[in-house]
Amino acid sequence: MAYFPPSDEQQVIRVRIPQAKEVLGIVQQRLGGSRMRVLCLDAKERICRIPGRLRRELWVRENDVIIVLPWELGGEDKGDVIYKYKGKAEVDFLRKKGYLKAIEDDL
Repeated sequence: MAYFPPSDEQQVIRVRIPQAKEVLGIVQQRLGGSRMRVLCLDAKERICRIPGRLRRELWVRENDVIIVLPWELGGEDKGDVIYKYKGKAEVDFLRKKGYLKAIEDDL
């Protein structure tokens, strides 16, 4: 068995950035039935759901950073969870680049 000592090089990660109508958000409260209350980057609080195609793959807890796609009708109040940032490195990247600044001011 080979041993590879930890290197000083940083790992390169790819972080998904919200596109078009998508908005960053932080899960505030789980409501049950794949629904949750999310504080979004645009200072709106939405009731979001996990779509059926992602329901078994996407496990979301409170304080997770996610990407929300607001609904076309009722988009002020409701939306779908599209993506969850999995690692601490991804969330740190968003903080460093200033994407989470508006949300963190409210928290």
